Amino acid sequence: MKVRNFYAAIVVILAAFVGTSSQSLATQATTSNTAELWIAPDDIGSRDLFHGPGGAALAPQPATPFTWIATDKTGYSPGFDVRGSDGRAWSVKLGPEAQTEVAASRILWAIGYHQPPTYYVKTWQLSGGPGGQQPEARFRTAFEGSKVVGDWSWSKHEFLDAQPFRGLIVANVLLNSWDWKTSNNKIYQLSDGTRRFVVRDLGASLGKTSSSKLLWTIPIRGLGQGSRNDITDFESQNFIKRIGENEVEFNFDTIYRSVVERVRPADVKWTAQLMSKLTDTQLDDAFRAAEYSPEVRARYVKKIKAKIAEGLALP
Repeated sequence: MKVRNFYAAIVVILAAFVGTSSQSLATQATTSNTAELWIAPDDIGSRDLFHGPGGAALAPQPATPFTWIATDKTGYSPGFDVRGSDGRAWSVKLGPEAQTEVAASRILWAIGYHQPPTYYVKTWQLSGGPGGQQPEARFRTAFEGSKVVGDWSWSKHEFLDAQPFRGLIVANVLLNSWDWKTSNNKIYQLSDGTRRFVVRDLGASLGKTSSSKLLWTIPIRGLGQGSRNDITDFESQNFIKRIGENEVEFNFDTIYRSVVERVRPADVKWTAQLMSKLTDTQLDDAFRAAEYSPEVRARYVKKIKAKIAEGLALP
């Protein structure tokens, strides 16, 4: 009996931890300004998904070594903080998440969600620290004149009842982006005092989600909830499982069920309509920017378009 009570207590504590992992500035907000989360794009069809929000001008220049500042050993993917020869600071992520984050962030940015400039660099040199030739990596820099001032939670913020937030849920489900811990979501404050709420660290995406009895019982985020950067897995998982009168059930196993359950059929269609404005070339460019092969790019684009079509077909 004592053992059973002990494990029951552990479940309660861990579940509470998931829901209240950190205090964020977003929970303190009293007014809603959806422009801090999403701005309706009037140029979706012409957005440059190869260079992304930073454009060609901001792209890192690998011909010159980057100066090592610090090594990041936290999280799934190792990385560095570095500085370019022009003085710009970059967060660098190594491993398979480098590709997925570059592609996924461009797609979110294309439909109006704030994303910091990110680039995929195939080869580059590091000066200082471990030094030498480095493997392919994601380079991310901050918005101009901004600083990170806090985290925001998927379940506690000022946009809960806003259409763009529910659309953001749908977009992440469509991309099978599943690592929704609060520390991945950042609030940037710009020099003019405005803020940008950003879903960052999108590397755990473009694979499939996995159902785990252990995770349903003890929702520990660090155990993982799926694969990443796996086109075969991505193709194997469908989008919509069931549509009710005012509810949607996705083929998306997650410990954040209370967040996903906020989505209604109209939210899926709203997001699909936005994404349907992207051309095949633009979607291909998002994956080309991350150095995916032509074959894999075509497969990702085909599956994403199939999911968009599912959303558009809803009444």
